[in-house]
Amino acid sequence: MSDSIDAPAPGPVPPAQTLTTPAGLQSIDVLARRRRVVFALNGLSYAGLLWAAALILDAGGWSVVDLILFAAFAVASPWTVLGFWNALIGLWLLHCRKDPLGEVAPFAAAGNQPTPIRTKTAVFMTVRNEDPGRAILRLKTIKASIDATGEGGAYSYFVLSDTSLPELAAAEEKAVAAWRACDPDGDRIVYRRRDKNTGFKAGNVRDFCERWGGDFTLMLPLDADSLMAGEEIVRLTRMMQAHPKIGILQSLVVGMPSSSGFARIFQFGMRHGMRSYTMGHAWWMGDCGPYWGHNALVRIAPFVAHCALPMLPGKPPLGGHVLSHDQVEAALMRRAGYEVRVLPEERGSWEENPPTMLEFAHRDVRWCQGNMQYTKLIDLPGLYPMSRFQLVWAILMFIGIPAWTLMIALLPTAAWQARGATQFPAGLAVGLYVTFFTMYLMPKIAGLTDAMVTPGGVARYGGWLRFVAGAVIELVFSFLQGGVSTIRTSVFMVGLAFGKSVTWGGQSRDAQRLSWEAAAWSLWPQSLFGVIVCGALLAIAPAVFWWSLPLTAGYLLAVPFAVLTANPAFGKTLQRLGLCGIPEDFAMPGEVDAVMGNGVGR
Repeated sequence: MSDSIDAPAPGPVPPAQTLTTPAGLQSIDVLARRRRVVFALNGLSYAGLLWAAALILDAGGWSVVDLILFAAFAVASPWTVLGFWNALIGLWLLHCRKDPLGEVAPFAAAGNQPTPIRTKTAVFMTVRNEDPGRAILRLKTIKASIDATGEGGAYSYFVLSDTSLPELAAAEEKAVAAWRACDPDGDRIVYRRRDKNTGFKAGNVRDFCERWGGDFTLMLPLDADSLMAGEEIVRLTRMMQAHPKIGILQSLVVGMPSSSGFARIFQFGMRHGMRSYTMGHAWWMGDCGPYWGHNALVRIAPFVAHCALPMLPGKPPLGGHVLSHDQVEAALMRRAGYEVRVLPEERGSWEENPPTMLEFAHRDVRWCQGNMQYTKLIDLPGLYPMSRFQLVWAILMFIGIPAWTLMIALLPTAAWQARGATQFPAGLAVGLYVTFFTMYLMPKIAGLTDAMVTPGGVARYGGWLRFVAGAVIELVFSFLQGGVSTIRTSVFMVGLAFGKSVTWGGQSRDAQRLSWEAAAWSLWPQSLFGVIVCGALLAIAPAVFWWSLPLTAGYLLAVPFAVLTANPAFGKTLQRLGLCGIPEDFAMPGEVDAVMGNGVGR
C-alpha cells in the first residue's frame, strides 16, 4: 500500500476545537445525537422485520430452506430500511423545519455572498474513447457559462484523455486546438493524452495533480457526459473559499432531458425521489458525506497528500487498481481532517443516464466490481466510523442483490412447505409484505409527496395530469427494471468469485433501437428464471404467484421491456406527450439548451 494509506491518522485535535467539525460548521455532539437516532430507528425497524419473518418461517418448524430464506432476508433488508428512514427524515426536514438547508448544510450560506473569487480552480474532463465533439462541447458550454458570471479569470480548463483509439485521439486533439484558436483564453485550455490508462480514471486524475496540481487550489472533475451551470460552480467555489477545511463539496447531480424512453422514465423517478432521500442522508452523515467522483469541487493539496489510492493485494477483479475510487477518496479526505460535504439541492449540475436497459445493466456491474473491492479497504487504519460505514454500505448494496434473487428462487419451495403448515400466519405474512414494500417505496412516496406539497412543485413536471401519469409509469418501470438488474448483477457477482471482470471503457449515451434478437441473447437468463419461478408458483400456490408479480414480472417481461424502452418511437411519444419529463424538459436552462440545441445528447 502507498505511504498515504499506511500513514497514521492525524493526531488528536486540540481541546478547543473538539466541539465542532473541522470547518467549525456543526457541533459534534449534535451530529452524534442525530446518528444515534438514525441508528436506533433503523435497528428497531430491522429487528421488527426480522422478528416477523422468523414467526412466519417458524410455521411448521424450521427447515434448511427456511434458514436460507431468513439469512437472505437479513442480508437484503438493510438498504430498504435505511432508505425508508432517510426519505422520511428528509421529508420532515423539507416541510416541518423552518431552515432545513441551514440544519443540513450550514456552509451553503457562503455561496450567496457576493465575494470575489480569489481561488484558482482547474475544471477538467476525463475522457476515454468518447465522442470528442460531444464531450468538448460540454466543456466549452461550462466555460462560457462561468465567463458569463464575470469570474471566469479564476478558472482553467483541461481535457484529460485516456483514449486508446488513434482516430478518436486525433479528433480530440484537433477539437481542442480549434477551441483554443477561437477562444481569447486559449492559454487556459489544455489537452493532455496518456498512452496507457494506468490506474483508470483515478490514475488519470492523479497524473493531472502531479503535473498541474500545484498551480491550483481546487479542481472540478467532470465526466464526458457532465454539464454544470457557471453560477452553480461559482457558488460552490465561494463555499469552498469561505471554508478551507471542506475538502470535497458535492451537490446533487441530476439527469438531462433525453429522448430515450428508458433514460427518461428512470431519471423522472430519480429526480423527485433523490431530494428528500439525500436531504435526510446528509442530515446525519454531516462531515463524512459521500463523493460521486464528478461534478464536485475537491481541494487539491490534501487530495494529493492524503488521498493516494493503494494497489490492492491479489489479482483482478478484486485486486490491483481501485476502480470505484470516489468513496475511498472521500474516506481518506475525512481521515486527513477535512470535511466531505453534500449540498442536497438539485441546482445546475447534470449528467446523462444510460439510454437502454442493457447499458444500465453494464454500468451496474462495473459499479458492482468496484464496490466489492472495498472488502479489502474497510480495515484501513484511522478511518472515521462514518467513513468506514460508507464503505460497508456500498458493499451491502450489491451483496443484497443476490440475496434477493435467492429468496425469489426459493419462493416456490417456501410456498410448498407452507401448504403443510397447520396454522400458517397468512395475515402476518401479508402484513410483512405490505410493510416491507411500503418501506421499499418510501423514497418514491416521499419524493412525490414533496413535489405535491411544494408550491409550484407539480407544475415543474408539466402539471398534475402528466405528473400522476408519469408516477404510475415510473412505478411499473422500476419493478420491471429491477427484475432485469438483479439477475444480471447476481450472475456477475458469482463470476467475480471465479475471476470474471468487466471492461471499463467508453459508454453509449444516445437513444438507440434494441433488436429482439440482441435483447433475447442478453436477457435469456432473466426470462428462463422467470418462467421457472412463476410456473412453479402457479402450479403450487396461484395466490402467491399473483402476490409475487411486483417482484417476478420483470423476469418474465425482460426482453419486451428492454426492446420497448429502447425503441426511439416510444421515447419520442413520451417526449411529445410530456410524460415522465423532468423540470428541464419544461423550462430548459441555457447551458442545457446550448448542448441539446446542437442535437447532442438526444
